[in-house]
Amino acid sequence: MQLSNDQNFLNPQRTLADEIRDSHKVQADLWQGITAFGEIKNMVTVYGSARFKEGHKYYELARAMGKELAKNNFAVMTGGGPGVMEAANRGAKEGGGTSLGCNIILPFEQAHNPYVDKLVSFEFFFTRKTILRKNSVAYVLMPGGFGTMDEIFEVLTLIQTHKLPPRPIVCMGKNYWNKLGAFIRETMIEEKTISDSDLDLAFITDDPAEGVAHIKKMLAQHIITKEEIPED
Repeated sequence: MQLSNDQNFLNPQRTLADEIRDSHKVQADLWQGITAFGEIKNMVTVYGSARFKEGHKYYELARAMGKELAKNNFAVMTGGGPGVMEAANRGAKEGGGTSLGCNIILPFEQAHNPYVDKLVSFEFFFTRKTILRKNSVAYVLMPGGFGTMDEIFEVLTLIQTHKLPPRPIVCMGKNYWNKLGAFIRETMIEEKTISDSDLDLAFITDDPAEGVAHIKKMLAQHIITKEEIPED
């Protein structure tokens, strides 16, 4: 079976030549994403499962969210694949907005969805993840699996540790996310592995309009706060 670029890169039995070769691949991967999306303003990244089909409640919720974002002049960025990614890109197109995708090159090809205006395909998962969050002003989390959980907790960690500036995080689908929220409150908070204030990092809703309103409110507050901070 053909190994993916990530499998090759993470193989412990590598030569220095392998490392040099792949370091150039990583640089090229990052650079193509930076140049493709670096000038696009007001991007919001939508994360979520590739498994939901048209007609599923979460597909349609992502589609509605993509449309609402576009109507409010946000560009919609996704992983470019099927499921929630397709739905959000589709909604962005239906709302007259800009629809963007960061696809991943796999041995078993993941076809990109047909609703993307600008698509970049990446060799490595970690470079793709970096570009997905790098220039976005907010993040929308739709229901998803391990990959989605990886993405949300990485974003939360980067904001918590001040590696990312404060950015709105909206979790769409109360029934889905409240179960994770219960674990966070009843276990992580109780065991003091996170702080009470960390609960404020994400906003949970079922309403796309409410989600977008939260994004706009938080962005406005961040701009005001930034302007009010005196310079040294």
